[in-house]
Amino acid sequence: MLNIDGTPEADFALRTAERRDVRFVRLWFVDVLGLLKAVAIPVSELGAALERGVGIDGSALEGNFRGRERDVIAVPDPTTFRILPWTGDERVARMFCNIQTPEGTASPGDSRHALERVLAQAAELGYQVQVGAEVEFFLFDQEGRATDDGTYFDFQAQDAGTPVRRRAIEHLESMGIPVKASHHEAAPSQHEIDLVHTDALETADAIVTLRAAVKEVAAAHGLVATFMPKPLTGAFGSGLHLHLSVFEDGENAFFDPDPERTLSPLGSAFLAGVLAHAREYTALTNQWSNSFKRLAPGFEAPEATTWTHHGRSALVRVPTNRPELSDAARVELRQPDPGCNPYLALACLIGAGLKGVEAAYQAPPADEEPSSSPALPATLNEAVETLSGSELVRDLLGDRLVDAVIRNKLGELDAERATVTEYERATLLRRL
Repeated sequence: MLNIDGTPEADFALRTAERRDVRFVRLWFVDVLGLLKAVAIPVSELGAALERGVGIDGSALEGNFRGRERDVIAVPDPTTFRILPWTGDERVARMFCNIQTPEGTASPGDSRHALERVLAQAAELGYQVQVGAEVEFFLFDQEGRATDDGTYFDFQAQDAGTPVRRRAIEHLESMGIPVKASHHEAAPSQHEIDLVHTDALETADAIVTLRAAVKEVAAAHGLVATFMPKPLTGAFGSGLHLHLSVFEDGENAFFDPDPERTLSPLGSAFLAGVLAHAREYTALTNQWSNSFKRLAPGFEAPEATTWTHHGRSALVRVPTNRPELSDAARVELRQPDPGCNPYLALACLIGAGLKGVEAAYQAPPADEEPSSSPALPATLNEAVETLSGSELVRDLLGDRLVDAVIRNKLGELDAERATVTEYERATLLRRL
């Protein structure tokens, strides 16, 4: 019998583990790039882990360019205890962790805590941030080839992606993650799963879980799932459209009863902050060199720091399909891609919006012509340079996280510069 004590949430996790005959618990966290990391413990150690945490090497948080080894503690969040539905009879659960120093303070390299910190600032102002997500991805066979030639909202009886989407949704819902819809996207073998609006931290956790679930299900079907922003030349890339609303005293503070205005003054100021600082956080919402091939003109991805009601090339869309519903008032961020670290991306987006509210920014008029507004960074190098000088992002995330991102991105750029591509070989090998 497990020793059950502590907080009600910890007691619930322990009782559930015993009742469901859980054998192992995977303690999840992400590195600075948002890539999932885990340490597995036998269920006999769950009580001790909940009470004292589990020691790990903190350099695991630093992505591909690790510094010196440092001790940190992975502290499980018992509210995130869930049975992993894809492990079969093995009975494995997972919990997200917050990372602390041995002294018991939050680790400055913990992405999840960075978002928690921004949300705590919002709470001090009386705000609660709700986020929904449209997560796009591709499914390929083991040779990297498309499995269908479908287009936007196509239904094909032999579509290999349909059972993958269906099974992934079943897994997500069994873990308490509500799904709004799913469908085929615009490119061959491209798919989308939409998550219902919920608390911003829960949404970030859900995005990480969705990526794991889709990959597991795809592998079980003999396929490869990828959240790479732009895997196919000449086709649309994958986005992570984030729908944000701010609630105050239980009411949507973005809603304005005046039918002539799609956002309240607070919502408009939030939108203005998101637009004003977009260039500064692009290296976090679009963190790979490949991300900027999705953002190239002509592929229905943002090109400039504009907003619109209907266009597909603006940074932000303010939907107008249900103006009479207060809960429907929101801003849709079309810039992020599914290869981002969702904790850092949301921390920056929410922090920029709150800065707009705090400083009473004025949103520009809706712009259906992106060329008339400041352009987003065109390359990862430009985005990293802009990030490096951003006081806002450093205030939101702290120097440790920002410098770790920059270190990883400079390493990626160095490797890219030294790599000969198939395009170069195809165009130059016989001509020169």
